[in-house]
Amino acid sequence: MPTARQTDAVEEAVADTRARALWERYEPVHDLVYCAPEVRRATDALGMRGFWMGYFALRAAPLGAAPPSVVTSSFYVFHATRVTRALPDAWGYATPAEVLAARLDALDAAMTALFGAEIVGSADFAEAADLAWAAAAGADTAGRVLAAANQALKRPDRPAARLWQGLTTLREHRGDSHVAVLVGQGLGPVEAMVLKAAAGESDGALLRETRKWEPVDWDAATIRLRERGLLAADGSLTPAGANVRAEVEALTDAAAEGPWTVLGTDRTARLAALLEPLARRVEDSGLLPPGNPVGVTRGPYPARR
Repeated sequence: MPTARQTDAVEEAVADTRARALWERYEPVHDLVYCAPEVRRATDALGMRGFWMGYFALRAAPLGAAPPSVVTSSFYVFHATRVTRALPDAWGYATPAEVLAARLDALDAAMTALFGAEIVGSADFAEAADLAWAAAAGADTAGRVLAAANQALKRPDRPAARLWQGLTTLREHRGDSHVAVLVGQGLGPVEAMVLKAAAGESDGALLRETRKWEPVDWDAATIRLRERGLLAADGSLTPAGANVRAEVEALTDAAAEGPWTVLGTDRTARLAALLEPLARRVEDSGLLPPGNPVGVTRGPYPARR
């Protein structure tokens, strides 16, 4: 866990960019649910058919057996056919409650394997779990359905499960906020991904293929963005497009600030410092997929040293 010097450095970096700095540190830890082998073994054991059925079951389980249309709407960037190939069939293999129990067991095992039993059993790790849970419990989930569903879940006793679930609630809180910003900016699912790819934050082909959009959908979104003056003929961002991307991220950061205001400056900085080595360990593990599909940015924000 962090030394006093490392803690001071992270606290200084976080001071003016809390929501984004925390996201950059909790997103990699949350993402273990999508890439840790322990999680894939758990979904296979439940009977899920392939990665995507497991993905949608794991992420949608807090909503209960919600219709595919609700999941498509709340996840935002996936084509409906990607969702309907997984749901509601997944609930025929395991109930949402069974999936929720399995994901906590799997994440507890995954984090113990990756970080080590000594780290997971440490006082610092338990402190991180409690701080994350406090921040998540203090989040305003009005208009944020995925965050609200996760926030309503029972507090896990095991520190690793508690840390992951707290971070997941915070992650979905930010994600719900981001979707609201995109809707307000008139950016549909594909337009949002095209802009993100044009900004160099994620691999466009990876986004299109994994979210199951056809090339014609991508091309149509590109044309719409050009007509709005946001994309140049070569597919790069125009100055107006760069401004829109920056505004989307700034508004998302602002909308995601609430939990950190509730947690307070000192405890927020402490959580960031405790998460820093965990995020680095995940990033260095080789588990995260190439192409940065989530789009975690560095840009003008505090860079890792």
